[in-house]
Amino acid sequence: MKNQAKHVRAMLAGAVLALGLASAVCAADAGADALPGKGIKVQPLQSSIAEETFQTLLVSRALETLGYEVQAIKEVEYPTAHIAIANGDATFMAVHWDPMHSDFYNSAGGDAKLSRSGAYAGPAAQGYLIDKATADKYNISNIDQLRDPTLAKLFDVDGDGKADLTGCTPGWGCEQVIEHQLSAFKLRETVNHVQGSYAALIADTIGRYQRGQPILYYTWTPYWVSGVLRPGVDVVWLQVPFSSLPGTQSKLDTRMADGSNYGFAMNTARIVANKQFAEQNPAAAKLFEVMQLPVADINAQNQRMRDGQGTAKDIARHTDAWIEWHRPIYDSWIAQALAAAKK
Repeated sequence: MKNQAKHVRAMLAGAVLALGLASAVCAADAGADALPGKGIKVQPLQSSIAEETFQTLLVSRALETLGYEVQAIKEVEYPTAHIAIANGDATFMAVHWDPMHSDFYNSAGGDAKLSRSGAYAGPAAQGYLIDKATADKYNISNIDQLRDPTLAKLFDVDGDGKADLTGCTPGWGCEQVIEHQLSAFKLRETVNHVQGSYAALIADTIGRYQRGQPILYYTWTPYWVSGVLRPGVDVVWLQVPFSSLPGTQSKLDTRMADGSNYGFAMNTARIVANKQFAEQNPAAAKLFEVMQLPVADINAQNQRMRDGQGTAKDIARHTDAWIEWHRPIYDSWIAQALAAAKK
């Protein structure tokens, strides 16, 4: 048994050494001066959602490994970010929601000025939820029921008799959907779309829930909110009466395979980049195409932020730890990117 244990330890040590050598050989073959990104500056963008930093920083780390000079992340809301990237004022954004951000993409120039490929993260769900206690007591399962002023008043916060829906930060893609659906579902007379800083609004919503008050809100996954307000336990998803989306999403059917319809199409987070940059930098373009980050990993990192590890240093540490724990995957991204640069 002792000899067998020694043999296993030796095999593990050999595997770790081989992995380290593979990474070293990869870097050595490229050479510091031969890295495809040498001398090229890259400007990443993200929205004001702090939880997007992890996804963005992971892409930045990989670009740095390829030799690119990655600048500090700048925060810009989605419509402006798409325009900035299309115009070459920035390089990429790691959290483009497809199809929800399609109108932003097309308005900024579409495929002529922008590049989006691969499937960085997803699928991502989103929709409307209420606290389970109120749902069970009044048998509420569909947002259409809030056309009833009596039911809508249950969620009144400001005393005007209408339900107050914790909604989206102005300028987000979800704002367009919510505003469209309030009209499509004939909810304008009984529901207010409460907007502002989502982080502040959802904190207030959680506070009301903890005080035993009814809540009505919009959220998405992956995001830490569903770890605090747990669907099926603390809150329930509301169905919508029919599929109805604005703009380029208008023909999409939001029903899922089991017949449920939460009003939003399932989204995939993609990396959007400046088209000219992608064409001139095949290594970066390949990297954007092949990177994939599990939703469960995003949720776990976001929860750490929620639990108090939300500083820039914390997020950088989380990112570097993810790379080390997933070194074979990370190295495969780099290898594919380097190979694309040599073609």
